Amino acid sequence: MDRRVFLSLLSVALALPAAARAQPTPASSRLKLLNAHTGETFDGPYRDDRGPIASAMKDLSLFLRDHYSGETIGYDVGVLDFLAAVMAEVGAREATVLSAYRTRETNEMLARTTFGVADNSQHIYGRALDIYLPARLDVAMETARAMQRGGVGWYPQSHFIHLDTGPVRNWNLGGEGFERLLLELRDLIANGALGVTPTGDLRLGDEQKPLSAGQRLALHRLVAKAEALAAGH
Repeated sequence: MDRRVFLSLLSVALALPAAARAQPTPASSRLKLLNAHTGETFDGPYRDDRGPIASAMKDLSLFLRDHYSGETIGYDVGVLDFLAAVMAEVGAREATVLSAYRTRETNEMLARTTFGVADNSQHIYGRALDIYLPARLDVAMETARAMQRGGVGWYPQSHFIHLDTGPVRNWNLGGEGFERLLLELRDLIANGALGVTPTGDLRLGDEQKPLSAGQRLALHRLVAKAEALAAGH
């Protein structure tokens, strides 16, 4: 996606009045979830005809905690409603949560080694979920986008979708080998093959020699494209 096109679409989404994106909330809802990192499960109602169930929301706050730090946040019931609605539409009985709450510190750590992590991610505010469904994941993505309830990111090579209750917007990360390229670059950073010199210059391998002007330009273009594709995640 062209960066200018993406920003234009985002500005339109931000300009939409809240009422245009408002969705009815169910009288009662339940979820069956598996946390991919902790192995923990949540199975039961989180909302009844009086609204969110306080004890269930407390359990979900712990279940959806930052698994790196153990910190919790009061999770946005809207994103849970979003997920429940998508699952109901596609007939999914269970979803695996790959990423939920992130502290700013965790988000910054992930941003250093993983492309597609936004600086001001909705995960920081407890308003986003990255989920995997065992079947019909592409249908779930299209269904979520049609609902116009927030952000929907599609990661076909990594087999998950991102849902959030931020501004209505859609993005894809994948196709034409781009995601593979990003993952390879992420691995270079994680393995130390691409790093930073003591003076703050990017360097390759164990050498302290900074990247050439051409290498820096190519890297900047790659990062810019990744930001345009994955903004908001």
